[in-house]
Amino acid sequence: MLPIDPSELTGEDIGEKRATLHMDHEAAIEHVREAFTDAGFGVATEFSPSEMLNEKVDAGRDPYYVLGACNPNMADRALDASDRRIGGLFPCNVVIWQEEPGVQTVYHVSIMRIARLAGMAPDDEAMADIVADTGELVEAAWANLDAV
Repeated sequence: MLPIDPSELTGEDIGEKRATLHMDHEAAIEHVREAFTDAGFGVATEFSPSEMLNEKVDAGRDPYYVLGACNPNMADRALDASDRRIGGLFPCNVVIWQEEPGVQTVYHVSIMRIARLAGMAPDDEAMADIVADTGELVEAAWANLDAV
């Protein structure tokens, strides 16, 4: 049994964000990368699970892409606040998947919030400040998404 009831969690509890972009998949990837970079994130890693799965197991997946975004200052603070445990969730992933040609979904959850819920980071003022500061950066990135 899980120690918490996931059905009681809201999107806000996990910092869930979702946006729809009306553009092709490759353009959406570039737009999201730029939106997060302009908000102070770097892209530490990126890959296409759909390409890998289609190649390895003939999954027939529609385009799906993961950008591993990271703000070094936030990551450094979170490592200290969590006794280095939050690194198991790094980087902060932003996912772009194709709903249909010309329509992409952008999805993100807050690893900072999830780490607190999972007991990987403390539920204290220092971590609350990190959650708030990271949330402001994500909000800025999300606002950049609208600047299509």
